[in-house]
Amino acid sequence: MKIRIINGPNLNLLGRREIEIYGIRSFDEYLDSLKKIFTNYTLDYFQTNVEGEIINSLHEAEFNYDGIIINAGGYTHTSIAIGDAIKALTIPVVEVHISNIFSREQFRHTSFIAPNAAGIIAGFGLDAYRLAILALENIGKKSKGLQAL
Repeated sequence: MKIRIINGPNLNLLGRREIEIYGIRSFDEYLDSLKKIFTNYTLDYFQTNVEGEIINSLHEAEFNYDGIIINAGGYTHTSIAIGDAIKALTIPVVEVHISNIFSREQFRHTSFIAPNAAGIIAGFGLDAYRLAILALENIGKKSKGLQAL
């Protein structure tokens, strides 16, 4: 299975930014551990602080990946364009958030991605990405008529 992980604005600062919320580990460190766990998968990582680059990455993934994991950061709550780009995809998308966005400020309770995603995982720290990989694996099994975990 080939999965693209897309992280949006400020997630390049993981491990240094608001460590009480996001922890002390960088995403690159965490990605290395994911690659050791999921050795049979290709995990491709893309991070940008630019909304249009996220949309371009989504469009590119449509033809090159089996699924997408996206943490659009603040764009989750503001970008209709990213939500529309996801709606146009035929591959599954799992939305992730490191923090529990529903226990934070009210504006974070709205996601323009969630209505177009296969599901959302939030509040489990960086482990949300591992859980998203497992979710994509189960979606793949269901589409092939195999029993999910």
